[in-house]
Parts: sequence; structure tokens; C-alpha cells
Amino acid sequence: MTIGELARRTGCGIETIRYYEHEGLLPKPGRTSGNFRRYGQEHAELLSFIRYCRSLDMALSEIRILLRLRSAPDENCSEVNALLDTHIGHVEERIAELQSLESQLRALRDKCSSGRSTEHCGILQGLGGAPDDRDASGENHVPRTHSTTR
Repeated sequence: MTIGELARRTGCGIETIRYYEHEGLLPKPGRTSGNFRRYGQEHAELLSFIRYCRSLDMALSEIRILLRLRSAPDENCSEVNALLDTHIGHVEERIAELQSLESQLRALRDKCSSGRSTEHCGILQGLGGAPDDRDASGENHVPRTHSTTR
């Protein structure tokens, strides 16, 4: 099948397929005599596996490990379990960060009622670190814990 057919079959964009190839997650496909990529059922299955892992917010490095383990069917799956346990820990951390972010946003929202001029908007003052939001050290009371790195 062509890259377009693979994309339609799996719901994955063509550029994403090429990226996964470049990253070594998908094996390089064969080529036709006209030098077009030719994909097989194995590519579709691997791509579905990768997409499902990505939907679980797994990093490419985690997926790379899972693909390696998937290709060694006689291995013990304890490494798979350990990887998933670690990933669950990352998810728990992210949930805590998001809950903290929600609390910060709700606290900001509570600083202003509608109908005020923006000059007196508690939200804008809170975002700007207005003096009434700072403690004696000059630090803002609203912690900045939002993080997207992993």
C-alpha cells in the first residue's frame, strides 16, 4: 500500500508516518520501481500500536522500548510492567500539576467579578503580580508549577 493508503487506514498523517520512520519506530518500507514507498500489513499494525501508545501519552523513548520488547516474544514482561508503572507515575505527577493549575486559575478567577474596568480587574492584577499578591519577600503567592517537560 502507498503512504496515503496507510495514512487513511490508520488515521495517521503522512508527515507523522515519515517522522516515525525517521525516528526508527517504523521500519523503512520497500520501494517500487518508481521509488515510491510500499507499505505492508506489518507497517499498519506497528503504526496502530504506536498511535495507541501515543494516545496514552507515552514518549517516543518509551514506545521504542515497548517495540523492542514486542519483537522479543520469549522475553519476560517484567520490563514492560516496570515501564508502565513508571509511566503511571508520570501521569500521576501530571494530574497533580493540572490540579494545582486548576486551583491557581480558580483563585485568579475569584479575584474579579464582571462589570469592572480592566484597570481594576483582579485577574489582570493577579497575573501581573500586583503588590497585594506578593509577600514580604516580593514573591508572588501564586505558584508557577505548570510544566510540560518529561
